[in-house]
Amino acid sequence: MEQEFHRIRRLPPYVFAEVNAMKAAARAAGRDIIDFGMGNPDSPTPSHIVQKLVETVQDPRSHRYSISRGIPGLRKALAAYYGRRFGVEIDPETETVVTLGSKEGLANLASAITSPGDVILVPNPSYPIHPFGFIIAGAAVRAIPVTPDEEYFAALERAIQHSVPKPTALVLNYPNNPTAQVVDLDFYRRVVDFCKFHGVYILSDLAYAEIFFNDQPPPSILQIRDAWDIAVEFTSLSKTYSMPGWRIGFATGNRRLVSALTRNKSYLDYGAFTPIQVAAVSALNGPQDCVAEIRQVYKQRRDVLIEGLAAAGWDVPSPPATMFAWAPIPPQFRHLGSIAFSKLLLEAADVAVSPGIGFGEHGDGHVRIALVENRHRIRQAVRSIKSFLSHGGEFVEKQKKAANAR
Repeated sequence: MEQEFHRIRRLPPYVFAEVNAMKAAARAAGRDIIDFGMGNPDSPTPSHIVQKLVETVQDPRSHRYSISRGIPGLRKALAAYYGRRFGVEIDPETETVVTLGSKEGLANLASAITSPGDVILVPNPSYPIHPFGFIIAGAAVRAIPVTPDEEYFAALERAIQHSVPKPTALVLNYPNNPTAQVVDLDFYRRVVDFCKFHGVYILSDLAYAEIFFNDQPPPSILQIRDAWDIAVEFTSLSKTYSMPGWRIGFATGNRRLVSALTRNKSYLDYGAFTPIQVAAVSALNGPQDCVAEIRQVYKQRRDVLIEGLAAAGWDVPSPPATMFAWAPIPPQFRHLGSIAFSKLLLEAADVAVSPGIGFGEHGDGHVRIALVENRHRIRQAVRSIKSFLSHGGEFVEKQKKAANAR
């Protein structure tokens, strides 16, 4: 029996699939591909965290089911982190829950609070789980800008006036993936005032809180007192401590939203493996010099990439935060769109990037470059890109001829 399932029909084909298939084929053919595609940290997890995992896993009692909402010690450690970093007091019993990474937390909260037909406001371009977590839950997604200017607030006003039903929730993500845009507390205060007045929940994704390169660390929306009435914030250890495969994150904030997520999760999982949670406690409560070192690695890579691309003739804004550069497609290739340009860059320069359209239609004029290769490899990529840019027209003509011959 052939039947297309309703929720699957709402998920478009994975836009990175073509580039990933080309990347795999190139590697199978023995080509050395420099991969800036996936935001997958390449630095090892700090040794004291790994050692705590090894120590804990030796105890057979830790092999049993864990707690869906997270072990008490980990929730207390997250509360202590918020106190140190943001000056925010959190009740670890009622105002935070451990998630299997922030991605899982966002998807499960979407499922918990969304009814079919609800309207959710999501930035475009955006990290895919932000819209698709709600789309899977049956919601309608309305796009708003990413840049925190007057047009952003004008878009919020239009969404309130013209959405039926009225929007249920607004998704925020700063520092932003993919654009690396950052905001300040004044922006959060204005958004909170707007959403509280109109009865709109806020879901803030703060996964890149500790990957910043300016003197001013990114703030938390929970530093705004009124946010506690309507907002929940997602954080993660993946980038901060180079722990992407460990899958540990948190949702913190409004008790009603945290309770909804906790209840939903209780039917879906038994929580992360206990030794991983214990090691996560060690990450949050242990020495923090490793965080500064990880941040410095990304800063050095950013500087090598941005300076090298500028010298090669590709002007890319220097990201103030995150592990990504949001690169406008060079003018001579802009007509191709982000997928075709990404494929051309892979074919001609052995460099893989993420097509901007994978983050929404408003990202199609860009590609995302992840800082997940070391400085030597970045310099190698820049040399290849420079050669590619100087002969770009030849590659485009070659592709046209190949297409016409088929």
